[in-house]
Amino acid sequence: MSFHHRSLGVVALATAALLTTPSIAQAHEAPTAAAERVLRVYNNNIENLVRNNADGTCTRISGPDHLTSMLVDDNGKTGTSGVKAPDLLIVQQVRGTGQATAYADQLGAKFGYPAGTYKALVPWDDPEEWGSSHNCSQQALGDLKKKQTNAIVYNTRTLSLAAGDISKYWSAGWLKPGTAYNGGAGCTLYKPPDSDDGATNAYKWKRTSALAARFTIKETGTTVFAATMHLPEQNGANACAGAGDTGIAGSGIHVGADATSLMNASTIRVIGIDANRTNIASTTLGGFGMTGYGAKATDGSRKIDYLFVKGAVRPSSIDHTVGSTKSNHLALYGFIEY
Repeated sequence: MSFHHRSLGVVALATAALLTTPSIAQAHEAPTAAAERVLRVYNNNIENLVRNNADGTCTRISGPDHLTSMLVDDNGKTGTSGVKAPDLLIVQQVRGTGQATAYADQLGAKFGYPAGTYKALVPWDDPEEWGSSHNCSQQALGDLKKKQTNAIVYNTRTLSLAAGDISKYWSAGWLKPGTAYNGGAGCTLYKPPDSDDGATNAYKWKRTSALAARFTIKETGTTVFAATMHLPEQNGANACAGAGDTGIAGSGIHVGADATSLMNASTIRVIGIDANRTNIASTTLGGFGMTGYGAKATDGSRKIDYLFVKGAVRPSSIDHTVGSTKSNHLALYGFIEY
């Protein structure tokens, strides 16, 4: 039995009858609870915060609106007081450091944190433009999607990052249009000189540059590996991870050598991917000790986005897939106990 110090004088004068009944101080004293140890992780292709509509128009989405539509509480609900600050956001299709940093600061502001609390890592600070319309009838909105790269946003309140614990970047694989495919034959790494022909798509390959980092949870010292990947559209029909390589379990997925070293030195492992490929099994990265979470479609009727985790992921009432996400892709999430 414990008492507040201010109650000790009262306790000393208590009668035997009072000692058999909880005091008023005790009745209002909250029990000491063990600190919650949960790593909150999300993955989403945010499509440069521009959403394509069925009629050919596009809608620009603000960072705060997108975050509100994606972040969930422990019951998988958005917009409630139970939504807690995430630790990691693994994202695809940001315009570079400028957009990623602004998005990170908007995330911090949602939880009353100062700018810089969340930091963003990108493989390309300011990637060159590629492409033309991006299927937006309004050219100005289509132009917002001309610069694309990937990012990892992390919470500096809970995670630390050593300077040498970043792997950027490694290339995706692809089958160049017009090349014959036979079980990986014809596949190559998607980077110059084996990238798109012509000026229009000259820098399109930069949107697929993968990025990884190894973090440490400040409270416990637990190590956390996180990676973001975006595979080319061609991976949908022909699984390619590199020269003559169909990728892990024929998925088109591969992890670069430096990133693999960081992963092997990490206790918790998380990889978020827009694979542009359906039917990638949850067991695909089992060799890394990882399991895929979420089985619902993420892009219209297709499931092409994946979240793989090594760690104790809490069950989800919504299949780890956030149906309200304001993006062309639905977000995936995992709350990992450590």
